[in-house]
Amino acid sequence: MSDRTIKLLLVDPDPIFRIGFSRLIAESYPDIQIVAEAETSSVARKILADFARENATAFSSGLPSDAAVNLVVLELQLGLELCQQLKSHYPDLPILILSSVQEPALLASAKAIGVEGYCPKGTAIVEVVAAIRQVVSKRTYWIEAEVLQNPLAAPSILALVRNHLRWTGLQQIDTTLAAVTARLQVPDLSLLDRAFLAGQRRELLASRWLVTHLLPLPKASYKTVANHSAIAGTKNTKEGDLAQSSVTDTSEGVSALLPQPSTAAVSIVHLENGNLSHRKEAREILEFTAAKLDQSLQNLTAIALETDIFREGKKRELLKTILQKVVEVLEDLRFAQVQPEQLIEMQRLILRDLWQGATADFFGRYAMLQVGDRQLEIVNLLLQDVEIVQVEILNKIPLVSDLFSYLLFQTPLIIDNFPYKADTPEAKARAELILHNLLIHVANAVAQPLLNRLADVEIIKQNFYDSRLISTREIEKFRNNLSWKYRWNKYYIEPKAIFESRYDLLIFTGRGIAQTSIYAPRGQELQQLSGIPQVVTLALELRDAIAPRFRAVIAFLGSGVVYVLTQVIGRAIGLIGRGILQGIGGSVSEGRKKKF
Repeated sequence: MSDRTIKLLLVDPDPIFRIGFSRLIAESYPDIQIVAEAETSSVARKILADFARENATAFSSGLPSDAAVNLVVLELQLGLELCQQLKSHYPDLPILILSSVQEPALLASAKAIGVEGYCPKGTAIVEVVAAIRQVVSKRTYWIEAEVLQNPLAAPSILALVRNHLRWTGLQQIDTTLAAVTARLQVPDLSLLDRAFLAGQRRELLASRWLVTHLLPLPKASYKTVANHSAIAGTKNTKEGDLAQSSVTDTSEGVSALLPQPSTAAVSIVHLENGNLSHRKEAREILEFTAAKLDQSLQNLTAIALETDIFREGKKRELLKTILQKVVEVLEDLRFAQVQPEQLIEMQRLILRDLWQGATADFFGRYAMLQVGDRQLEIVNLLLQDVEIVQVEILNKIPLVSDLFSYLLFQTPLIIDNFPYKADTPEAKARAELILHNLLIHVANAVAQPLLNRLADVEIIKQNFYDSRLISTREIEKFRNNLSWKYRWNKYYIEPKAIFESRYDLLIFTGRGIAQTSIYAPRGQELQQLSGIPQVVTLALELRDAIAPRFRAVIAFLGSGVVYVLTQVIGRAIGLIGRGILQGIGGSVSEGRKKKF
């Protein structure tokens, strides 16, 4: 391969993955340059068309023209059609699939139409770079799945038929589901049509769940299949770059339970190869949380929550969407090989991307809303409140970096100033509580812009709101309660929690959403308080200092008053009363004697 720079187009819908991948490439591989990124198929096609037009203009002008892009790295979740279109319009442009998709039938189809390379997400970056260089050199680099029980055996006819049925069935369900979801976004649907489509969507989701569980994919190990017809020893390829990758879990876990028709199954695995115990812990926590989302979601606390405006079904759909996004973020962080100490710095970005992705998936990325004579893009409108949401909600979600570090790296969790290993019941229970709190607050963050901008729009009320909160008066009362909640939390509840070294967490129970408190050192936050919050902590400290002495003085004075009333005044009153009674008794007896 020549020494020229490899210029690639990165096509992936996940912004966190693109950031992590670009950072790794830029820091360690100067001969590889990501010249453009695309989130969707249409954007990718437009970028390539623009590059082709620029090359053609340069060539016609007699100027030197080098290929602006000589490799496309893409996520197969965007569809096999994109690969077909690229191969049709740019037959000499190699494609490397870097994807969480692991379905053999789909990968075989991609290989059949001419895709040169495939690596599953989770492959070491060294091996991904080796694949990039090999594919650019006009060779293939394909990682294929083999049945774990007998790696040398060819798949049986029954297995091939099962995989084909699974793939075609899911493809048909997903196509129909996308069409039904798109029709549900139409604002002027009648109530009957909307109910019919909602029921059809539920049936399709149930069908997808049954297909993924009745026709599961076999657990697979991976081997690298490379075309060695060309010269293997190039100056840019290291000897270890063609090593086999480690065993990767293909179980669908939580993702099969969530309403994401076009999203492939995602597994949570450890960055270090072979650490199966950690993968088990993370999956258990995610699956336990997913199971709790199917129980009651009634707000049992005295705190007003933004999600209380939603019907329980919509609230459950939103929380499951956020849980799916958490799974995807964990997978992207794992692939990007982010280190534990980096999670604290990335927490703000992670939470923002989690909120944005959940908002887009819950309302529909391209959903439109007719308000008066204007057509509004719902998601773009709601995402304009990013700074408010970040400051008021996202930045205040506690222990997020600790949770992600635990799920990714099996780091111990500090509980009451004592570290508990990841496999202990205490650590699992604490991680689950933090995850519950994260889901609930991100859900509140998704609902807040809707209440700020589109609270009283009739079509929104029909599709999302609880029937008890659909009148304009009830909505305004609900918003006023939320406004007072934010003020009360800012000026009293949060300073008090900081001063008491605790976090208040919202959790899922069998009966609904409840609140609990956990200890956490917050001395640095206490030092940073100012204004009214600082005055509140000083008042609490003053009350704690004065209250015992004040109670002692009151107790002393109270004892004195009781003594005077009972021992002095009471006795005097008792003597006087006794004399009066004796006098009355004597007069009565004398009167009787005279009568007789």
